[in-house]
Amino acid sequence: MFQSSAEIGKTFKSSNFKNLLADSLTIFWGDWLDLRVRILQVAASGLVSPLIYILAFGLGLGGSLPKPAIGSNYLEFILPGMVALSSMTISFGGTTFSICGDRLFTKNFEELLLVPIHPLALHLGKMLAGIVRGLMTSGSVILVAVLFTGKIWGFLNPLFLLLLVLNCAVFSGLGVLVGLNVRSLESVGLYNNFVIIPMSFLGATFFDPATLPGALKIIVYLLPLTYTSIGLRAAAYLPVSQFPWYTVPVLLVIAITLSLMGANQFAHQQD
Repeated sequence: MFQSSAEIGKTFKSSNFKNLLADSLTIFWGDWLDLRVRILQVAASGLVSPLIYILAFGLGLGGSLPKPAIGSNYLEFILPGMVALSSMTISFGGTTFSICGDRLFTKNFEELLLVPIHPLALHLGKMLAGIVRGLMTSGSVILVAVLFTGKIWGFLNPLFLLLLVLNCAVFSGLGVLVGLNVRSLESVGLYNNFVIIPMSFLGATFFDPATLPGALKIIVYLLPLTYTSIGLRAAAYLPVSQFPWYTVPVLLVIAITLSLMGANQFAHQQD
């Protein structure tokens, strides 16, 4: 029997998608072989800062602050923000330094560029590795949050996990772009100091952005971490009827945009 042009086109698109997925997983597997022997190290690497913030702000300063709008106390209020913070830091930093190490030190990045696969698969593979790094570390912070609050379902429900994965995708995607463009590790430090650290404090991790004055509120809502913090906090403590659904498409659009930019960068990368 002959296939119609529509059926042929559908089969072709399905085949392309399967090839893209297989190639992405192949690139990811190369990074996973390195990650799997350092699981404890990766899981613990982003736990120190959130623990310090939890002890200093949640248990220390939090006792003198009024009851927040979400959560029973200030410690509960900042715990979802600490999950967002840890996933951002490791997804971005781990991905950036991984690519920088291959480009600037081991000098084997050129071999990756010569692999005959779609540039988008290269980006997605590296992004998947960054997502896994972020989930490893944020999993440790989630464990701490569950121990402090006892709310297992609040921190492990599907909405919470979806936002967490999207946040890891956004910042690992950003890490891919930075890793492909920087010329030295000092340049990575500049991105960390002027982008990641300010976002750590301004991304609604320690405060409710709804209480800010207009001009500052605009700046805060331009940061992707803000939507993650808002969404995780709502997913952990509020009923589904009060969940801010706009946070999901915002993070998804940012992740897709960064993926397209990363694919374009891979297509024109010269090292």
